[in-house]
Amino acid sequence: MSTANTVTQTNDFKKIVMERRSIKSYDPSVKISREEMTEILSEATRAPSSTNLQPWHFLVIMSDESKAKLMQISAPSNSLKIETSAATIAIFGDLKNILKAEEIYNKNVELGYMLAAVKEQLLPGIRGWYDTLSEQNRRDIVMTDCGLVTMQLMLVARAHGYDTNPIAGYDKERINEVFGLDKDRYAPVMLVSIGKAADEGFPTMRLPIDRITDWE
Repeated sequence: MSTANTVTQTNDFKKIVMERRSIKSYDPSVKISREEMTEILSEATRAPSSTNLQPWHFLVIMSDESKAKLMQISAPSNSLKIETSAATIAIFGDLKNILKAEEIYNKNVELGYMLAAVKEQLLPGIRGWYDTLSEQNRRDIVMTDCGLVTMQLMLVARAHGYDTNPIAGYDKERINEVFGLDKDRYAPVMLVSIGKAADEGFPTMRLPIDRITDWE
């Protein structure tokens, strides 16, 4: 938990959704422990993914030194969010997520979620399908799945009493090198700052459904 009882968890899903705000600055005195951050990320990864290959990879940037490195490759307008946050989470897409297929499906069998015979039937088909995809098709699937986990991460954070801000203004060509991640495997998706909001943020309108929806 945070260093003080200043965050309020909630299970009210409508409140979570309707009161989420993109926060520009945080209370720097409020920290998130590694244990709670692990819990938040674990809940976020309940998001769905294509054939359950879970193509996400997280880099949790918490130390002052790592924040300083991130600010060097981020737009100046994002410095306050990064500096005052309890952490900024960089979400990457694992372009070689097929390598995790055996581990994932074996674990499903071990946990009793799937019969071994079903796994033996499914895995060759998944690998065969994966091999037919172009590099761009694979990337598109990974990015879609990472979008799902990113939104779920922000909602989970809100349930834990924290606030977030999705950040796209950073150098995606340099982040892998700066933090030592394989550029050929891990594709930058987005940053998400997280912490206790220093202000309430502000509400924004959404277009009415009849303006953005067709019914058939």
